[in-house]
Amino acid sequence: MADAAISATVKVVLGTVISIAADRVGMVLGVKAELERLGKTTATIQGFLADADEKMHSQGVRGWLKELEDEVFKADTVLDELNYDNLRREVKYRNQPMKKKVCFFFSFFNAIGFSSSLASKIRDINTNLERINQRANELGLVIKYQIEAALPADAVGARQTDSIVIPNVVGRSGDESKIVDMLSSPSEKVLSVIPITGSGGLGKTTLAKSVYNNPKIDGHFGQKIWVCVAKEHIKIMELFKLILVQLTQDEVKVDDREVIVKKIGEKLKGQRYFLVLDDVWDHDQGLWDDCFNTLMGLNETKGSWCLLTTRRVPVADVVSTHLKMNSGPYFLGKLSRDECWSIIKGKVMSAGEEVPEELEALKKQILGRCDGLPLAASLIGGLLLNNRREKWHSIVQESLLNECPSEIEQILKVSFDHLSPASVKKCFAYCSIFPQDSELKQDLLIELWMAEGFVQPDRQNQRLMEEIGGDYLRILLHNSLLEKVEGWQGTYYKMHDLVHDFAKSILNPESSNQDRYLALNSSEGLAENTTRTIPASIRTLFLHLEGGVSTDMLLRFKCLHVLRLSGDDVKFLPSSIGKLLHLRLLDISCSLITSLPETLSKLYNMQTLTMRDHAFGGGFPKQMSDLISLRHLNYYHGYAEFEMPVQMGRLTCLQTLEFFNVSQERGRGIEELGTLKYLKGSLEIRNLGLVKGKEAARQAKLFEKPDLSRLAFEWNRRDLKSDNHDEDVLEGLQPHPNLEKLRIYCFMGNKFPQWFMNLSKLETLQIEDCKRCSELPSLGQLPSLKSLYLRSLDNIRFIGDEFYGITANEEEEEEGRSRASGSSTRRRKFFAALEELKVEDMENLVEWKDADQVRSTVGEAEADVFPMLRKLSIQYCPQLTTLPCSCKSLHVESCDNLTSIKMGYGAASVEEWWIDSCDNLRELPDLDLFGSSLQRLTIASCPRLISLGVNGQKCPLPCLEKLRINNCEGLTTISDKMFESCPSLRSLWVMRCPNLFSFSLNLQEMSSLEEFILVECPKLIPHRFNGFAFATSLRELRIGPFSSDDSSIDDFDWSASTLRELELRGLPHSDSLPHQLQYLTTLTSLRLENFGGIEVLPDWIGNLVSLETLSLWSCQKLQSLPPEAAMRRLTKLTRVDVFDCPLLRQ
Repeated sequence: MADAAISATVKVVLGTVISIAADRVGMVLGVKAELERLGKTTATIQGFLADADEKMHSQGVRGWLKELEDEVFKADTVLDELNYDNLRREVKYRNQPMKKKVCFFFSFFNAIGFSSSLASKIRDINTNLERINQRANELGLVIKYQIEAALPADAVGARQTDSIVIPNVVGRSGDESKIVDMLSSPSEKVLSVIPITGSGGLGKTTLAKSVYNNPKIDGHFGQKIWVCVAKEHIKIMELFKLILVQLTQDEVKVDDREVIVKKIGEKLKGQRYFLVLDDVWDHDQGLWDDCFNTLMGLNETKGSWCLLTTRRVPVADVVSTHLKMNSGPYFLGKLSRDECWSIIKGKVMSAGEEVPEELEALKKQILGRCDGLPLAASLIGGLLLNNRREKWHSIVQESLLNECPSEIEQILKVSFDHLSPASVKKCFAYCSIFPQDSELKQDLLIELWMAEGFVQPDRQNQRLMEEIGGDYLRILLHNSLLEKVEGWQGTYYKMHDLVHDFAKSILNPESSNQDRYLALNSSEGLAENTTRTIPASIRTLFLHLEGGVSTDMLLRFKCLHVLRLSGDDVKFLPSSIGKLLHLRLLDISCSLITSLPETLSKLYNMQTLTMRDHAFGGGFPKQMSDLISLRHLNYYHGYAEFEMPVQMGRLTCLQTLEFFNVSQERGRGIEELGTLKYLKGSLEIRNLGLVKGKEAARQAKLFEKPDLSRLAFEWNRRDLKSDNHDEDVLEGLQPHPNLEKLRIYCFMGNKFPQWFMNLSKLETLQIEDCKRCSELPSLGQLPSLKSLYLRSLDNIRFIGDEFYGITANEEEEEEGRSRASGSSTRRRKFFAALEELKVEDMENLVEWKDADQVRSTVGEAEADVFPMLRKLSIQYCPQLTTLPCSCKSLHVESCDNLTSIKMGYGAASVEEWWIDSCDNLRELPDLDLFGSSLQRLTIASCPRLISLGVNGQKCPLPCLEKLRINNCEGLTTISDKMFESCPSLRSLWVMRCPNLFSFSLNLQEMSSLEEFILVECPKLIPHRFNGFAFATSLRELRIGPFSSDDSSIDDFDWSASTLRELELRGLPHSDSLPHQLQYLTTLTSLRLENFGGIEVLPDWIGNLVSLETLSLWSCQKLQSLPPEAAMRRLTKLTRVDVFDCPLLRQ
């Protein structure tokens, strides 16, 4: 396979050589003849290559290819130097004052010394290539000219998504159901494990993903965590870090185990969780003992599960026998022939399409080769999809050969052989330099391929390299050589383990490819002397270093096209970086480099520059605009004062620019954006107060940039009375209708421009700190708007018809249309796609026209108003008296004038309701309106709310899982009827309600309750709470202090309790502990607070044999712990915390 890769390499590099030679003929004196000679020689070689592909079995042909590979790389390097010099001259010409440009033009192509040296190098290359051509004749190779299409005609058809997604779940529904039932069944264990094992290509990860995404799993577990392990040996700290990353959706920058484990515990506390450990190889018993014991100690809630996938039976055996957590591994079997056939049909055909005769005729042979492996079926399906039907028979015959050790490898070989153009083969093989299971962003992959020259622009069809790279990526996806995965930061691409092994075999040690692409990733870092063993011909180099980068080190690698430097010791980039003439991609984002040398501006071939965000306070090199080939500047700085490079408008190839700070200085104005016509993705434009007006803003030419999908317009904070042209400027910044996301910040106009109505693809809109704005734009008719955020619009008092897109004469127009047609012409929709609406800090907003009022205005009772809304959040709107609608998640906070909340039929859709700091709220809607939808209810800091659930009827809330009542000073009554129909309630908090006196609870009827917190309600009487002995699910209890008239809780029966954590808050005069506590033998944590009369802890504390933590707070008279004999029985006790116990002896 390495020989096939060499052939692909030669074809790709030859294509680059021919392209440069053709472009540069005649541009440098003295080399025209040699370049023409080179063009003829390489054209002959291309003809020989077609025949060489068919004779790869010959040792002589393979040797010829390796010799040819070395020579074409030399030619590529020399011609790239020619290309670099022409770019240098172009930059120099551009930088000349106008008076000198005419003189410079005549000397532009006349560097005698350079052309002489270059001609000599090209002459030597021509001589060597002609000798290689002669050798081809001697080997019997004949010229077979083949014109290789840039892309096969059917490579990227309309079925891009279907062909990737359909096969994923075929044939595993039975396995999925069994595992899901097992995971969701009641369990008395804190943590159980299911190891799924089987050979490579069976679909273990696919099955795990299906289980992970099953709706039943979502409903059963409070947390889901997916971790890809993918290491032969993994350290426990690495594993815990991976778990924490998934829980926090953020990078973990600490290395302290205690800190990391504590954070995991905080995220998992009180919840059942589902942990998937995918692709596990390490079978170290100690590792898994440590891992699972730690997890069980962090969260003792019963019913958590870990699903683990592995190819290795010893791994499955180790984890399945650990603490007898389950009966044994789950062995995944092969698919049936029909199931494999379904995968193949799903790849090759559209839904409902008849099976072609050509495919049906090959069915038996194909299924024999699949051997029940879904990966094999997917590979064969992808192979057929990307080739014409007349070739199917020969392709299947090739896959039936036994040239490779396994069926999968044979299929992969055929898939690789049929990849076209040859550049796609290079892109595929290149992916193997990354560690197994690496997940890579699309943009990064394509930028790397471009830097290596695998992707060239299609000038004839005016297609950019990035577009062609995207096509190559889709070809690999369709062939199942790459797979798409969703991560917490978006979409990534990765290789299946077996595919990665195959790709790696292509770059084997015998191939010089190994000398050109190298990723040395080491968490410990490499010393510089280690790098001396790296070949000087290396073109891609990823280094994680300790000790920094020296000038000499960079000069050893003058052929570099790609360089990534990382490590905390890498703080300085030597000026010798400017000598790397071929460098096209530089990534220093994972280093601590804080400044860039001026010589960086000499890297005229540079296409991609990636740096650590916010790192360069001193700005960019002065001549940054000389990076004439720069396409992607991956860097973000949050300060509006940060100075942009001068004359950025000269970087006419630039596509990625994350922000632009407008300045009054010449060369830093908004007009610099006008020439950057290829900008795409996301762009923030700041300091717009410095733009003079509409015409100045139009010079940015945003309307002519269709690939910009996300824009932010930011003005500086200014005096509200300041004279400005904000409305004119925003009018001039009209974006292209393709825009998907828009943020407007500190705009001081009174109204927004009409172009808002043209943003038919806008999905997200944020309008913030627009203090003078008195009118909202008409947004209700934007068909794609999914998320809307309005904040600090101090001048908005009323949200009405204009917001919904209702015109002044809407009702009359609608009536006229109805009379003309005899009936309503259409069902109106307002905010048809909106899913999330957040309104915050609108201090003067008084009224918001609600959904019913909108329907009344348009005279259409069935009009859809916010039909897709699932989350509504209204915060810090003190004058608002009404809510516009209800939805699945409702958050109302700091709306002081809100006295009541009317829900109506909309309540039946609410799943989560949070109401906080509404000072005048006196009543809530009847809770029975919520029916079976409400799952989480939080009521906090509503001082005038008096009662909850006091209509005398049961409140049927069968799905309510969490209820939080906190800091409601006026609350006096919580009806006991409220909890008689809450069978799913797992967590109940009632805190800091100083006037609450009527509240009772029968824990015997609350079989699901796991956490009960009842603190700082001093008027309550404790005997109203009974049934602790029957609360078998209760794990955490925090109670007290209670009414001084009845402060004893000795009557509580704890005998059958399985509590893990208990906090008791007494009264200052309490002089004893409830004697029933001695039966809590499962207790791991006990906290006693404010037992002011207790002098000595009782001996029976020693009966709490599971106790790990004992906390004593504010026990003013406490003098000693229990006797030593009692304390010695607490063999698991590891921590005693004492606070404000002044008499307690050491």
